[in-house]
Amino acid sequence: MNTTDFDIHTVMRLLRETMPRFEQPLIDAMGEASRTPFHILIATILSLRTKDTLTAVVAPRLFAAADTPAAMLALSEARIAELIYPVGFYRTKARSIRQVSALLLERYGGEVPRTLDELLDLPGVGRKTANLVLTAGYGLPGICVDTHVHRICNRWGYVQTKDPEATEMALRAKLPPEYWLVINGLLVTLGQNICHPTSPRCSECPVAAYCPRIGVTRSR
Repeated sequence: MNTTDFDIHTVMRLLRETMPRFEQPLIDAMGEASRTPFHILIATILSLRTKDTLTAVVAPRLFAAADTPAAMLALSEARIAELIYPVGFYRTKARSIRQVSALLLERYGGEVPRTLDELLDLPGVGRKTANLVLTAGYGLPGICVDTHVHRICNRWGYVQTKDPEATEMALRAKLPPEYWLVINGLLVTLGQNICHPTSPRCSECPVAAYCPRIGVTRSR
């Protein structure tokens, strides 16, 4: 298969049709009332190096105690750590959450900023988190690239990149704008359920006929 002819339109259509039957990624699974930019920002910080299934339990527990920057800042770092345990690096994340909340109040009147550069200025916020806030929180243009998006786009041969940041830049130059907001949710669902890092379930994949399986040495 010539990867320069990869049919992104057909693949995205098939994923839109088939991925909703699987359990959805954390942010997509959050109810509309819970998908405020602040909730998305904090939930994404919590989810780093932590399974979505655990974050889905811990995030609502934290938001029940504090669901605004001011309320969050009213909690001690130790109390936040207690509420978010046992997410990975919970003490570090508790510190970051208080720092983020303080900066949101000091700089932005308690609102989450709407630009990539301002979001990246916040403690503990990388490109994945910032783009997810923009796309899921505000519906603004952005491409959220995590390990699933990076891995799958390279397996497709749609990009040839070494890391998620390079994948984001390649997709910004190549991916049709209508897919920018949805690609993360679709590929995270595909990656969590079918296109695993090792031994992907190619026999069950709805887009297997379009995938050259670059770098795949073992599959099911």
